[in-house]
Amino acid sequence: MTTLVIVIIVIAAIILIGGAVAWYVMQQDKRRRQVREEFGPEYHRTLARTGDRGKAQKELEERKKRVSSFDRKTLPREMAERFRNEWRTIQERFVDEPKDATTKADQLVQQVMNECGYPMAQFDQRAADISVDHPEVVQNYRSAHQISQANERGEASTEDLRQAFVHYRALDRRLLSVLRR
Repeated sequence: MTTLVIVIIVIAAIILIGGAVAWYVMQQDKRRRQVREEFGPEYHRTLARTGDRGKAQKELEERKKRVSSFDRKTLPREMAERFRNEWRTIQERFVDEPKDATTKADQLVQQVMNECGYPMAQFDQRAADISVDHPEVVQNYRSAHQISQANERGEASTEDLRQAFVHYRALDRRLLSVLRR
């Protein structure tokens, strides 16, 4: 009789442990899917860089936690409109002065980010921070920054500058459109 009780207890323990493991794995998979959906292409970029789904997920969750501690704010309508007007002025200058206009576009995007409550750390940190709220345009921001660096070295063509300008505009519009709520 005691052997039968021990066998039943062991089987019950195995079933409970197996169920707990299965539940844990399903929760992890669900969390991973949520992070992948939330970050979109940024998830895949981070996964490619880290080479590990768990590391990528952890890094993106840490970014989200970091950004949640920021005092992000909605810009007053007047300020948002002022930024839109500045953008139009910079855009008009692009035809005659593409190098200078691209530099000004980069500066304006940084100013908008700063006013929205994103810290102005090194570029890689800024891009990581912005990826939390705007994963759909962060790769464009990275590309624009690379072109801006080439511009500073005198190595960017007018077409490169046009592309950077388009990328900066996408981020600027995204930041300002979110702020109109």
